[in-house]
Amino acid sequence: MIITEIDTARRGRAVVDIPVGDIAPNPRQPRRDFDRDQLRTLRDSIIRYGILQPISVRASASGGAPYEIVAGERRYRAACDAGFISIPAIVIDTDEEQSAELAIIENLQRQDLNIFEQADAIASLISIYDITQEEAAEKLSVSQSYIANKLRLLRFSDAERGLMLEHSLTERHARALLRIRGEADRLAALRHVIAYALNVSATERYVDGLLSKSASSAKPRVKYAIKDLRLFYNSVERAADIIRGAGVPVLIDRDESSAGKVKMTIEIG
Repeated sequence: MIITEIDTARRGRAVVDIPVGDIAPNPRQPRRDFDRDQLRTLRDSIIRYGILQPISVRASASGGAPYEIVAGERRYRAACDAGFISIPAIVIDTDEEQSAELAIIENLQRQDLNIFEQADAIASLISIYDITQEEAAEKLSVSQSYIANKLRLLRFSDAERGLMLEHSLTERHARALLRIRGEADRLAALRHVIAYALNVSATERYVDGLLSKSASSAKPRVKYAIKDLRLFYNSVERAADIIRGAGVPVLIDRDESSAGKVKMTIEIG
């Protein structure tokens, strides 16, 4: 469990009921998609048992609603769907940057963001505080390699992200596909993985094969300039003349009939 400022901020704070109309969502909420089925389940639970954990809000400086959500937007949305006119909340004293950080960290703690929302959230945290990957890792109590691997996922286009989420591909699928450079080639590989329902190991082998084939076809063919060939021929002829001068017969035969190839036969004696 990551211990954050939000835990400290909540200590000793009173829970108050705030009208839902006085609360606005956090504009820096890292979650982009709220699963409708999960919201319905949460709504039904709230109707039956009430809101067991209050949301956290801060005084808004935007001039709109008096309060802005720091953490708990899913509970807020479910409560609105359930017809609640007010919601229990804890008002914490925090600025916009800290509010954004707490929203990001709370969502990462929940571990139900999709892999791209996680990457976006970490990128936002780094941007907000202008910190390094190492410093972000320290804030989130994870390794620097964890942060780096998450951020690499941002290389995927929206089209690629949509396909992977639609077909429930894992982060390990994504990492394997990231080895392919170029969106068009990656999309083609992604569609193959989906069409054949490849697991992670099969995907890695498939990508290995693609990269091996690409490396073989990318080997440059040697092309000889006419000038370079003439220099070579002249050098061979001069060497042959020296041998002939010593009384040894030398016969040179050239065959340039093969496309792009030269065959030279030298007979001495």
